[in-house]
Amino acid sequence: MDFKHISVLLNETIDGLNVNPHGIYVDGTLGGGGHSLEICKRLSKEGRLVGIDQDKDAIEAASKRLADYNDQVQTVRSNYSEIDTILSDLHIGAVDGIVLDLGVSSYQIDNEDRGFSYMHDSALDMRMDQRVNLTAADIVNGYTEEKLFYMIRDYGEDRYAKLIAKKIVEARKEAPIATTVQLSNIIKEAVPKRAQIKGGHPAKKTFQAIRIEVNNELNVLRESLDKMIDCLKPGGRICVITFHSLEDRIVKLKFKENENPCTCPPGLPVCVCGKKPKDKVITRKPIVPSAEEIENNSRAKSAKLRIFERR
Repeated sequence: MDFKHISVLLNETIDGLNVNPHGIYVDGTLGGGGHSLEICKRLSKEGRLVGIDQDKDAIEAASKRLADYNDQVQTVRSNYSEIDTILSDLHIGAVDGIVLDLGVSSYQIDNEDRGFSYMHDSALDMRMDQRVNLTAADIVNGYTEEKLFYMIRDYGEDRYAKLIAKKIVEARKEAPIATTVQLSNIIKEAVPKRAQIKGGHPAKKTFQAIRIEVNNELNVLRESLDKMIDCLKPGGRICVITFHSLEDRIVKLKFKENENPCTCPPGLPVCVCGKKPKDKVITRKPIVPSAEEIENNSRAKSAKLRIFERR
């Protein structure tokens, strides 16, 4: 299966980066290389791009797509949370810009072998990095009912989390839950019929929650943004595209904290905590896709772009 993925908010992201032709850029979620290719087109021969992805299929696909820029591109199979180590290994001190396009790619969703989608019957996997041991099947069959409930409630924001967790535990007593369709059918049984009429596919939120848990997505994002901002040169920018409210909330909060990190009590005449701003949020409100982009790519519907510039 070819690695196909349409880059969301492509022009808005590249414009937001304010690309310096001689600069160094990092694509922390390389995917099919869509954002990276547009960055490379704007670089001079002195410019460089580092592409990071934990999915070997993405690395292979992007390497082919960026073949014309081989001398300027370095791909690394890793998680963007390791950006400081990666840059150190490449003898790069700081960079001019960073892109994060979060969530799951179209290739990963559509590839039946990966187990991300409730639309295909496949083994419960959902690992973005297949070197990792924990799979969706391990979670579904191994987590306690209470742990499943909190996961589905917090990561899926599903009001029926308690019913779904209970039904999963009941079903796995008969036999382990092995496939996406099995799990999807169990969730359908748990969610009231009236909610399924208007609420979209009943398994969508639970599948999101499990995927986030398997890949530790929110913790990685939360723990990485500060260090990524620290990796920027003065005037450098980070552009982050999110696809659900949990991610967007983290990005919004982290950008705000870096713009105004002071922890002194309100009303104190002089700052005594010593925490200095790292500069400014460029996007007071997130940039969202146009109606035309959503029409051409329905998966862009929930995307939001936020941009921060380092002092």
